[in-house]
Amino acid sequence: MMMSSTILVVAVLRENRVLQYFCVMFLDPYVKVYLTYNGQRIAKKKTHIKKRTLNPVFNESFIFDLPTTDPTGAAASNFLAGVSLEFVVLDWDQMTKNEIVGHLEIGAGSGDAERAHWLEVVSCPRKQIASWHKLNE
Repeated sequence: MMMSSTILVVAVLRENRVLQYFCVMFLDPYVKVYLTYNGQRIAKKKTHIKKRTLNPVFNESFIFDLPTTDPTGAAASNFLAGVSLEFVVLDWDQMTKNEIVGHLEIGAGSGDAERAHWLEVVSCPRKQIASWHKLNE
């Protein structure tokens, strides 16, 4: 079966204000970005670690390859209805397990602002659409 693909470019720009609520001097934050389809993680990317900061600037872009049809033969628009992006901000620690600082999901099944952003992305292919989102704890 031959499957053609398209790409989704995701940019992680920066984090501010949320990280300052932690009672620490500094964090070593980084972001993991998961591409999910029908709740299952199918791809993962991560930013570089930003050392000793509460307001990291990442300015990193990631490219995810998306098939234009899913294995069942559904059209791309139907396939994209099941796709979402999960962003997890973690504090890197050399000695212990990395701690989750916050997370965010953008997709058809997420909160109002995130769902509106995703629907705009799906309805305007090839157009760069940027939006700021608040992390959940």
